[in-house]
Amino acid sequence: MAKKNVLIIGAGGVAQVVAHKVAQWAAEFGELHIANRTQSKADAIIDSLRGKGHQMPFASHAVDAMDAGAVEALIRQVDAGIVVNVGTAFINMTVLEGCIRAGAAYIDTAIHEDPSKICETPPWYGNYEWTRREDVAAAGITAILGAGFDPGVVNAYARLAEDEYFDKIDSIDIVDINAGSHGRWFATNFDPEINFREFTGVVYSWQGGEWRTNRMFEVGREWDLPVVGKQKAYLSGHDEVHSLSARYKDADVRFWMGFGDHYINVFTVLKNLGLLSEQPVKTAEGQEVVPLKVVKAVLPDPASLAPDYEGKTCIGDLVKGTRDGKAGEVFIYNVADHKEAFQEVGSQGISYTAGVPPVAAAILVARGIWDVKAMVNVEELPARPFLELLGEMGLPTRVIDATGDHPL
Repeated sequence: MAKKNVLIIGAGGVAQVVAHKVAQWAAEFGELHIANRTQSKADAIIDSLRGKGHQMPFASHAVDAMDAGAVEALIRQVDAGIVVNVGTAFINMTVLEGCIRAGAAYIDTAIHEDPSKICETPPWYGNYEWTRREDVAAAGITAILGAGFDPGVVNAYARLAEDEYFDKIDSIDIVDINAGSHGRWFATNFDPEINFREFTGVVYSWQGGEWRTNRMFEVGREWDLPVVGKQKAYLSGHDEVHSLSARYKDADVRFWMGFGDHYINVFTVLKNLGLLSEQPVKTAEGQEVVPLKVVKAVLPDPASLAPDYEGKTCIGDLVKGTRDGKAGEVFIYNVADHKEAFQEVGSQGISYTAGVPPVAAAILVARGIWDVKAMVNVEELPARPFLELLGEMGLPTRVIDATGDHPL
């Protein structure tokens, strides 16, 4: 059987990681194609691949990913069997549509967003991707949603706990700590527009069998985690809560993200001044601008942070439940290093943790293990093959259970 060609859509820091990991695992695939609205950014990634000595066939392309017809045409042109969408979350539905029309597998790393809306009603996936389930099945393609780290790997951690530790899950607390430092006065670790949009609206969590709401930074607690130690994290809204709550209806599902006081102070000032608004305003000169896009334009490009980034990340799931009537808990996690990520693929650790998992998903699709010919979130798929492969690819999983702290 001919190996599937891979088409990456997007050319940011995560796309850089995806491209390097595909090239490292070239034996699993055919050709590698990278497409972006600005083709020169895709060219830069290809240059970095050549700089590492990779030899698989690759090419760059320009595409307007907001145009489903253009995406379909490109998929057909390059004969892509797998499309990895790591562009902005605004393009999910058009890229998915292109895959449905062209018959290619679809993998993304985040929930779809409408530029004019923030923090939509849960379950957010039900507003967009899940409405295309029947179309995906009818097209006979596989569509894997949210296959980054969070969402993605953390969903697999929950499934691993379900499969191997508990008969009944009572709670899933996902904790995301970045204990690294990039040396800038202020910057976001991924697209500033998407980053800020996550935190300017309502915080949704699934507790007591219903959706609960809080304000951002309203609920915080200190976590004592492996390697990174004691860290303050806040209850936040996040993609995986919207899908995990559907599978684990009787469990509490919460997402906690670490923030320093400096980030919170800058965020609060920007928000209170109206500079994080996604709604257009007119300047005194009559120009129409979107404040959030202006803030994005003046902040550092997240990809530019990589050379100076130091420190580690710790992301994991604390899962509590019962087995044979006995209560217990397990913490399943990964620790990644910013400097090591840069040395390997030229990106910082946040991009690394987000970019390796969709390639693992693509490999499992290519091997047939995850090629399910349906639309699924990661927790609907067998977790162990995914997590074991990630260990081979540079994101090893560790587990703290009754026997201690050990590798998966």
